[in-house]
Amino acid sequence: MKVTQEKLPASQIGLEIEVPSEKSKQAYEKIIQQFTRSANFPGFRKGKVPRQVVLQRMGQNRLKAAALEDLINDSLQKALEQEKIPAIGSFELRTEFDELLSTFDPEQPLTFSAKVDVEPEATISQYAGLQLKAEEALYDEKQVDEVLAKYRSDKATLIPVEGRPAQLGDVALVDFAGRFAEAPEGETPAEIPGGQAEDFQVELAEDQFVPGFIQGMVGMNSGETKEVTAQFPEDYTNEELAGKSAIFTITLKELKEKELPELDDDFAAEVSEFETLAELRESLENRFKAEQERKLASNKERAILEALVELVEVEIPETMLSREVDFLINQQAMQLRNYGIDVNQFFNEETMAVMRDRSRPEAVKRIKESLALAKIAEQESLSVDQAEIAAEVAKIRKEFPKGNFDPERLLEFVKEDLLKQKTLKWLEENGTIELLPEGSLTPEIDEFDEEEEEAEETSEATSVEVEVVGE
Repeated sequence: MKVTQEKLPASQIGLEIEVPSEKSKQAYEKIIQQFTRSANFPGFRKGKVPRQVVLQRMGQNRLKAAALEDLINDSLQKALEQEKIPAIGSFELRTEFDELLSTFDPEQPLTFSAKVDVEPEATISQYAGLQLKAEEALYDEKQVDEVLAKYRSDKATLIPVEGRPAQLGDVALVDFAGRFAEAPEGETPAEIPGGQAEDFQVELAEDQFVPGFIQGMVGMNSGETKEVTAQFPEDYTNEELAGKSAIFTITLKELKEKELPELDDDFAAEVSEFETLAELRESLENRFKAEQERKLASNKERAILEALVELVEVEIPETMLSREVDFLINQQAMQLRNYGIDVNQFFNEETMAVMRDRSRPEAVKRIKESLALAKIAEQESLSVDQAEIAAEVAKIRKEFPKGNFDPERLLEFVKEDLLKQKTLKWLEENGTIELLPEGSLTPEIDEFDEEEEEAEETSEATSVEVEVVGE
């Protein structure tokens, strides 16, 4: 079989394949034999239908089309093996099938053209000595105190308040009803949908409810009823309420204050697996320091990858891009399911084309990052040995003992991840990353589909009571 290759744009290979006449004839005869064995015509026993009858009943054009299809598929597969072409995805005919069919003669050689996507060849230079900037991440010991304060608040005992008005930090039991502060001329201000509750317990903290609600309760006495003006923020999740002024009629029914437990060893033993407060503090410090280290590593990695995307040159085949888009969309679907949302309302025929189009830039970026790292690892002869892979696999299996892993895919994932980390480390060691204060660089904002944003908002709140608590 004669095969002629041609390099095409977008990481494709064009193939012109010439199939010998004997192969064409074999394919045609094979199809006739298959139909002869399977045909069920009146007056003939199955498998005993004469060849001429099969040709008359089935039609020579139909038989030739079936033979041609098999011949093309088989010849193309053999051509890829013969030429050792690393094809990905399925082939695409460059010669129209109908044109081939109209000239197909099983007694003659067949020549046709096709194209296939192949693994792209990335090129990258000047990656050593990168001069980059990344935000630093600092450990703040106040985080430990904040967590301990939260633990104490959660374990606090509520004591009835007597002889003083409400103040921040108290816990109140209230009835409230909200209405809009403004209304069209001649009309009564409408009630806020879902803006009413009875026997509602709320902690008087400044970050609770709509701005103005908690502040208006400070100074109230038990049994008192008061009208409080509040203002929904402009970016409030419920667009019908965003930016609107409201008046809440609040009745304070009960008032309690928190009696915090002592911050000692007994408390530490109650809220954690540690026996002493010192051990609990040390554990929290280690946790936050580890988070700081992970965040710093992530910031450095992002800076490196952003630089590589600009340096790498590669033609990405559509097959590879489509697969990466599929992966991203599947991730989004999994996230929506985790929110308890029916993905069918976002992933349908009307939205899928738009979502795939929106996902393409991110898919391109991810592919470029991966190909750039792989090329650098190849050029710098970086590799991971079997001992490293085995150790990481054992670690994963220990962390997820009930995980149902495909052994081959797990090994492949671990090997790729370890090589990625080794390559990133090499780039960092052979370059310079200037650390800037947190917040000094514009954070990269991941593109997030509007449908998913809407889904999150829907899952967060369906009424004012839930939304205002989450403010």
